[in-house]
Amino acid sequence: MNITILLLTLLIGALATYFSGKKSAAKVALSFAVIAFIETFVLICQHNSGFNADYSVEWIANPNIHIALKADGLALALVLLNTLLTPLIILSAWGKHIEKTNIFYALVMFMCFAMTGTFLASDGFLYYVFWELALIPIYFIALLWGNDTFEARKKTVFKFFIYTFAGSLFMLVGFIYLYQKAGSFMLYDLYNLNLSSKEQYWIFLSFFIAYAIKIPIFPFHTWQASTYEKAPTIGTMLLSGIMLKMGLYSIIRWQLPIASDAARELMPTILVLCIIGVIYGSIVALKQVNIKRFFAYSSLAHVGLIAAGAYTLTTDGLRGAVLQMIAHGLVIVGLFFTAEILYKRYNTRLISEMGGIRQQAPKFASAFMILVFASIGLPGTFSFIGEFNLLYGLSQVNLWYALFGGTTIILGAFYMLRMYQKTMLGETNSKPFADIDKTEGIVLGVIVICVIFLGIYPKPLTELITPSLVEIVSYIK
Repeated sequence: MNITILLLTLLIGALATYFSGKKSAAKVALSFAVIAFIETFVLICQHNSGFNADYSVEWIANPNIHIALKADGLALALVLLNTLLTPLIILSAWGKHIEKTNIFYALVMFMCFAMTGTFLASDGFLYYVFWELALIPIYFIALLWGNDTFEARKKTVFKFFIYTFAGSLFMLVGFIYLYQKAGSFMLYDLYNLNLSSKEQYWIFLSFFIAYAIKIPIFPFHTWQASTYEKAPTIGTMLLSGIMLKMGLYSIIRWQLPIASDAARELMPTILVLCIIGVIYGSIVALKQVNIKRFFAYSSLAHVGLIAAGAYTLTTDGLRGAVLQMIAHGLVIVGLFFTAEILYKRYNTRLISEMGGIRQQAPKFASAFMILVFASIGLPGTFSFIGEFNLLYGLSQVNLWYALFGGTTIILGAFYMLRMYQKTMLGETNSKPFADIDKTEGIVLGVIVICVIFLGIYPKPLTELITPSLVEIVSYIK
């Protein structure tokens, strides 16, 4: 199967959803999202059998720009996460009243299209186009369908848009400079450039600003918690589960191989910032009373560790970063969905107003418990595999980095279990709490099964991504 078919499916899905009408928009979006997931699975099977699905055709002659897509194991792993989570995210809002439903779900599908293109693009200009396109739908999703008053969320969403867009402009300047040196935006042409130490330093920083904001890495995180809180839950899941992975993926795909000497020189500073983010996110999470903000700061701590693993420049660190990207995507989407279920039943996001849910909804409490265990990296869950590789990669650089980075396990266990105790155990809230329905059960069930299955048997994903990472490390060295 040609890799362009997947992108066309998502783009046509967005258009079909828009023109389908309000009543059938969710069904049309879900149908195309499921088809995209099946196509991704087929592409992975073809890749494993040796089929090369890469695609390249000239787009613009001057400057030299190609529509070039690279479907290696690394890209396909992130596309798989995207196309797996998108139908689950759509299904999570099933039956919920949403104004202008066709526009809403069309934006979700278009965002999935843009993020897939970001993961697959192997021409720097095309990659930048997809990178920026992904920002447009989430801006309108958060602005038009978000929480709180329109004025309150307008201020938050505008800050998010300007902050991330401005950061991306630095990356664009970096690509323009690289094009002047190489005469091409193509990935391997940029890999093979012989840049001076000074040139690498500035290229590294231009990319780092864009990626540090998108992920986010401390201290570029100031937009995150408020945006996660103000966005509708679908928007929050898209942001935390998939969109931030664009930054983490791009570190590995673009930044490190092009500016490896600068990455090696700046590694101590970057790792310190990442680890500060781990500790800072964990401590601030402890003080949160709103469950969406609680999960937002928890996410900040986890992605800080993922970024640290990527910047170790080791195969083990990169492998751990990619595995944890996928694990984090699954878990954080599941956690934000549980927050939405809690809000739907109680009409509050305050942790203090919850309690005793396990007695009324044992299925929900059990699924929630598994997600909490996965979040803290309990052995037997997929997060444990990723965190072990990350910490091992950090230990190869310096044991102290691994020790301080490992505080996320201790602190995470403390704040996540304390939150679970306050919400699920103790005295029962005066309001009744219905257990999960069929649709909620499907969403949580798929996530829980993936988290446990990949925690026990991560070999398929490990074998999928390792050859690509070994190749990238060869350019770093």
